Amino acid sequence: MVKKEESEMANLTRWDPFNDMLSLRQAMDRLFEDAWVRPWNAWGSASGDSNGAMTLPIDLYETGDELVLEATVPGMKPEDIDITVQGDVLTIKGDTKSDETVNEGNYYRRERRFGQFYRQVTLPVSVRSDGAQAHFENGVLKLRLPKAEEAKERKIPVASGSSTAPRITEHAA
Repeated sequence: MVKKEESEMANLTRWDPFNDMLSLRQAMDRLFEDAWVRPWNAWGSASGDSNGAMTLPIDLYETGDELVLEATVPGMKPEDIDITVQGDVLTIKGDTKSDETVNEGNYYRRERRFGQFYRQVTLPVSVRSDGAQAHFENGVLKLRLPKAEEAKERKIPVASGSSTAPRITEHAA
């Protein structure tokens, strides 16, 4: 009888409160990350806007002469995407439609989203919308917006000792 009790004692696990607190901390980190850091699905927002439209995830970066926007819009056709620039606000919107509806059986998963998407972005610099170019290939929209002349970087030379100020020249990018 004594041997059986000794073997049962060997199987006891000692509780380590710090180990459990660490797992609680990891669970809280995951909760906040899912709620605030990564609430978006493949189209953008988990819930969309108040009209049910999904937001569009984008990358926006600046080069010497232009702003470049890239957006992933899989399954779209170029003619279904509407792009406008008004002042310093760029708007991209469109409508995705389901190819077919299954009338037989039940869905086990339906993760592909259909409906409207919409995104407005305030541009960080002035652009010339008349020179904008949009290209769509393999589900990626690439929009090039040339900067307005007043938004381009200028090099200002520093004069030394003389009263004549040097001329301002454009910075070659």
